[in-house]
Amino acid sequence: MFDPVPIGEYPLEHAVFLALVVGSSVFFGALAALNVRHGRRALERERTWVSERLGVADPDAVAAYQRAKTRLGQLRTWTVVAAILAALYSGALAAAIEFLEGLGYGPVVTGTLFFLGAVVALRALSVPFDVYDTFVVEERFEFNEQTPALYVRDLLLGLAITMVIVAALAAAVLWVIEALPALWPLAALALFAGFSLAMLVVYPRVIAPLFNDFEPVESGDLREAVERVFDRAGFTCDDVYVMDASRRSSHSNAYFVGFGRTKRVVLFDTLVDQMDLPQLEAVLAHELAHWKRAHIWKQFGAGLVRIGALLGALWVLVEQAWLYEMFGLPEATYAGLAVGALWLSPLMQLSRPIENKLSLAHEREADAFATHVMGDGEPLIEALATLTGENLSNPFPHPWYATFHYSHPPIPDRIRYIEALDGEPADGDESPAAGATGSD
Repeated sequence: MFDPVPIGEYPLEHAVFLALVVGSSVFFGALAALNVRHGRRALERERTWVSERLGVADPDAVAAYQRAKTRLGQLRTWTVVAAILAALYSGALAAAIEFLEGLGYGPVVTGTLFFLGAVVALRALSVPFDVYDTFVVEERFEFNEQTPALYVRDLLLGLAITMVIVAALAAAVLWVIEALPALWPLAALALFAGFSLAMLVVYPRVIAPLFNDFEPVESGDLREAVERVFDRAGFTCDDVYVMDASRRSSHSNAYFVGFGRTKRVVLFDTLVDQMDLPQLEAVLAHELAHWKRAHIWKQFGAGLVRIGALLGALWVLVEQAWLYEMFGLPEATYAGLAVGALWLSPLMQLSRPIENKLSLAHEREADAFATHVMGDGEPLIEALATLTGENLSNPFPHPWYATFHYSHPPIPDRIRYIEALDGEPADGDESPAAGATGSD
């Protein structure tokens, strides 16, 4: 049996902690519910536009998909919150840490084992939700292409890779804390920067091929279209691939990754099937803008600032005795990092609009770049419409929800912006009025 935490010893600290963890979950849950209602009402008002411009035969499917994903997401969130609070307040976490401390392996090995255990526990907790999402929700809306065998393979392989990465990072950070107790936040930040840069190279070349096949685009109409965009954008990249995303889902996307000679462009095969060549060229031009305009490095720098602030706050928290005593934990640094992260996570979520603001500006700049490269905004508008319609994405998020969750402008806003760049609406097709994305 575990010894429950005596809340009366630190009433103020517990009140603030619960207000942060539970209060933020309530806040974001309310935003999610508001977003579903707002999206459904906007879809009703703009049915004609959604059908004609986005190519969605049944706008009600968009609302239903959004509702199903939101409900499952909220159930997952509250299950995780409940499990974490139960582990903390029942004394289970304290008992687990005392057991690990009793093994006598030292702070680095013990802390690494702790974080690996946390990864396994959280992954196990999420599996039922992932299974339901894949084989019920995604299947219902005809997106799922994944077999149970492939799902299990991905699950085990993904867990193994995650554990290797977590073990390496945890061991490195904990060693730095032991070796440089007064400077460890700076050293940990340097580790994070180095790891992030390494992953830009390692992920597309080592990790991603473990899950998908990547076929180089070397000849044919698609290659010619790619080269046309590269020439107009003043860009060079020999590594252009089509990924077999259709093995798992009919969702479509594209991405650009890497830097220097390691950069590559990846197109989902579903995207290639769904779009004609001018649309694909516009998508490529948009992705290339993130490199040409140094968005990748600007967001990398902003991410370092954000992580640096988090590490600085953790540095202060792990030195506070009450952080451990309020949950009856041994004063082990790894325990302080874990509990401190629970304190700071809601604050990081609440500050997300600051990060999103930079991304939103970059997306508009990329849309402008793609429009200029294509000489016309219509191919990009058609590409965005196709992506939104094929993925049953919600085109009308509530403004408050979008503020916290959207790193890209809502589709109607992007279409209006691109039309303004062209000087007039494409083909005389007006996008929804501003009220469609206004306050509910």
